[in-house]
Amino acid sequence: MTSVVVLAGGVGGAKFTLGVRAALSRRGAPEATVVVNTGDDLWLAGVRLQPDVDSILYALAGQNDTVRGWGRAGDTERVNAELQAWGAGWPWFTLGDLDLGTHLARTGWLRDGLTVTQVVQRLSQRWPLGVRLLPMTDAEVDTRVVLAQGRMHFQEWWTRHRAALPPLAFENPGIEAATPAPGVLEAIAGADVVLLAPSNPVVSIGPILAVPGIRAALRETPARVVGVAGIIGGHVVRGMADVCLAAIGVDTRADAVAAHYGARTAGGLLDAWVLAEEDAALAPAVEARGIRAVVAPLWMTDVNASAAIVETALSA
Repeated sequence: MTSVVVLAGGVGGAKFTLGVRAALSRRGAPEATVVVNTGDDLWLAGVRLQPDVDSILYALAGQNDTVRGWGRAGDTERVNAELQAWGAGWPWFTLGDLDLGTHLARTGWLRDGLTVTQVVQRLSQRWPLGVRLLPMTDAEVDTRVVLAQGRMHFQEWWTRHRAALPPLAFENPGIEAATPAPGVLEAIAGADVVLLAPSNPVVSIGPILAVPGIRAALRETPARVVGVAGIIGGHVVRGMADVCLAAIGVDTRADAVAAHYGARTAGGLLDAWVLAEEDAALAPAVEARGIRAVVAPLWMTDVNASAAIVETALSA
């Protein structure tokens, strides 16, 4: 049996998590624990949104809108239109009616005194997910983008401006005082394999690693730590991760991201790194840094393709 922990966020993390569930099911292995980024959470129109948690939740439940890549399938926007008529919320940030139901339930439970971990547990009970979801922390550490013009919430920069405003840095105010959510450190310590999903290294995986204690846990775990590149042929698969990488001085190349995570033998995180067939020529550069390089097809075109990627990562 293989005990697996996944660090994930965003649409790429959701697709990868579906592959993890499928691969482990075929092996007859226990359910994976997925530690989800909560750095892009926000308050909007009086309700608490958790975009990465919901993306992974909906994907596992088979409720996600695969066309838009976010939100619930078959959703409507009557309430959103009414909010716009009142001048509430953000006109460029759509809240679907079904999606809003999730946000209202979450907000009510938080107001009742539940922790984020407890709320995620309640949300997970509605559908058979096949994995255990954990937030990275119970603290509010919403990502802020530092710009020449000042600071703004990550979601405004990402959704409204489409990352067109050059970022100087990314911050998570309060994260220095945050602690990992209950169960996160224990899951990492007890894992056989820890997988870093092909999520945005800066704003999806980065905040998870910034929670005090998580990076150290990854360095100390007896598990193998394997990352999967979200860059293929020098291009990001989805989103604007290249802009985020440039802001922290990392080139948009699979070997550069591997170097950003670093080798565990040199104080970093990775034992192995899975990169795309299109980037096979970069494998020696990864190996030179003390990280085992594994070349494989990395396009997550469907669940079977994602599961094959996970199998490769587990074998690494």
